[in-house]
Amino acid sequence: MKVDILYKPSYSLADVSLNGGESIVVESGSMVGMSSDMQVETGMKGGLFQSLARSVLGGESFFMNTYRAGRNGGKIQLAPTLPGDVFNMDINGETFLVQSGSFLASSEGVATDTKWGGARTFFGGEGLIMLRCSGSGTLILSSYGAIHEINLAAGETFTVDTGHLVAFSEKIGFKVRTIGGLKSTIFGGEGLVIDLTGPGKILLQTRSVGAFLDWLLPRLPKPSSSN
Repeated sequence: MKVDILYKPSYSLADVSLNGGESIVVESGSMVGMSSDMQVETGMKGGLFQSLARSVLGGESFFMNTYRAGRNGGKIQLAPTLPGDVFNMDINGETFLVQSGSFLASSEGVATDTKWGGARTFFGGEGLIMLRCSGSGTLILSSYGAIHEINLAAGETFTVDTGHLVAFSEKIGFKVRTIGGLKSTIFGGEGLVIDLTGPGKILLQTRSVGAFLDWLLPRLPKPSSSN
């Protein structure tokens, strides 16, 4: 599998080349175009309960599409729903926790299930459930805005607004908390943050969907009431 990311970082497109018989698992609705002889299979990856957990808890689609190249190989192009960046990385026996909505695709050697982020994350609209991506293969993620990568040294701690988190290595320790207490979280315009302690890799997005909606919704015209 070869992945080229085009049109970075605002409207990125993943151009994926597959060898003959090679396959890729794709988030539903993310396919832009593909070779005409590509075979498509829709199913519940990991079974009913894992699919249900990813959909209801993790914010991902209930069904995942598997695209398999023909004998001579093929191409498939992928893009996320929101404008922003796409990032691909190869993992080898590693595990990453991925923010809901940021998973785009993976090779079949990568397994996905859900991980509860802790009871305190229940009060935030973001970061409630992370997808746990493990195994060996290629992982393709998306972001709202550009992707910013940080590599933490052992014992180094970095604090991130949960709305800007894309993914981080599972070996990183984390703790979710509010800024200035619950009252500040509800009325002060700030939500939850996560303290991440290395060693390991963090992927951030430069924009927050929640912050954008908080700005947009009050400015939308309100429906007029009819008598």
